[in-house]
Amino acid sequence: MALHSEILSKEGRASALRSRGTFRRILERNAAGYIFLLPWLLGFFGLTLGPALASLYLSFTNYDLLQSPDWVGAANYVRILSDDPKFGAAMRVTFTYVVLSVPLKLAFALAVAMAFNRGIKGLTLYRAIFYLPSLLGSSVAIAVLWRQLFASDGLVNMALWQIFGFEGPSWISNPDYALYTLVLLSVWQFGSPMIIFLAGLRQIPTDMYEAAEMDGAGKARQFFKITLPLLTPVIFFNAVIQTIEAFKAFTPAFIISEGTGGPINSTLFYTLYLYQEAFGFFRMGYASALAWILVIIISLFTAFSFLGARYWVHYDE
Repeated sequence: MALHSEILSKEGRASALRSRGTFRRILERNAAGYIFLLPWLLGFFGLTLGPALASLYLSFTNYDLLQSPDWVGAANYVRILSDDPKFGAAMRVTFTYVVLSVPLKLAFALAVAMAFNRGIKGLTLYRAIFYLPSLLGSSVAIAVLWRQLFASDGLVNMALWQIFGFEGPSWISNPDYALYTLVLLSVWQFGSPMIIFLAGLRQIPTDMYEAAEMDGAGKARQFFKITLPLLTPVIFFNAVIQTIEAFKAFTPAFIISEGTGGPINSTLFYTLYLYQEAFGFFRMGYASALAWILVIIISLFTAFSFLGARYWVHYDE
């Protein structure tokens, strides 16, 4: 029995040595690759995963940046879901913004992409011009410009008065209109989905349209029976990406409302409320809980989107 145990022990040590030797050979063989991956690994663990795990811990604490975190369990989440009226207001504003801005942006992007797909001179120049707002739209400068355009004495009201004789309101100071100015700003940034739609349209065989036209199908029927079904993977991709971006919108609301989310919380985006809690009131634990609720909301939306995609997204097969 002792001999059997000694043999098993020797076999175990030999197996461990072989494993270490195999690991060492793999490491030596791929050393160059790991060296090139090192910046990404440092960024992922140091700037993404590490802070995410730290915020998850802080979401169960009271923390104000000055004192050590005080563990409170799920108290932050309970307060958010049961005793925080501003959370409800932020959710309502954010969901309204998402529901309005994403479909309008995608519809406008698809319309422009189809116009470009017809083949026009200077397509590269026009494509760059229409894409430019997507690069600049999230900047502080554009948000400031938008605030000036829709002020009571801004260019929009001047144009309404000169053309129609209509005296417009102060769009950004009126709670009935403030959110819609931000929706319009989002729709104006349609360049990114437009480029993707244009690439998808270029992949649809032209002979399908020719055959449909020979069978007497008009432009509208061709659009709904050929273009839309074959473009559903691109529509699905754009819808998911743009919805996630809409949930994360922050800069326009922060600049136009001057960080208050006003008037009367009409532009209180969820991310703006999170910012107020974190850097306005220094309730970092509470803000971390808000951030993780947003992560859960986006994750659930993405999961349900992929589950529902099987019923309306058509791939080549």
